[in-house]
Amino acid sequence: MDDDELIDRAREATASAHVPYSEYRVGAALETADGTVFLGCNIENANYSNSLHAEEVALAEAVKNGHHDFARLAVASSERDGVLPCGMCRQSLSEFCDDDFRVLCDEEDSKSEYRLGELLPDAISAETLGK
Repeated sequence: MDDDELIDRAREATASAHVPYSEYRVGAALETADGTVFLGCNIENANYSNSLHAEEVALAEAVKNGHHDFARLAVASSERDGVLPCGMCRQSLSEFCDDDFRVLCDEEDSKSEYRLGELLPDAISAETLGK
């Protein structure tokens, strides 16, 4: 699967989003090291702090299914505005992915690519906790 196909999968995931408050749909497609793809969408709650982000939903599904090695992530929104993972999602990804992990962001007519280390320098890690 190439980058554009992975972004297409993230776009597809936006259709499942539950967004009655913001109406801002986000989808994520997380590819594992063996090529399996897990999808996630944002799930809002009236108590915003209990809302789930698309990236963490995809990550949780992958981990639940025994995957811990990841190749790349594509993120898309219904607005196709280049949405990036938030800080919380970046930190969650850093638990499993190194600084070179690729993050693809969907834009109207193109895509942007980042490395996780660029998006989250100095992530909290087992090493920073002395573990």
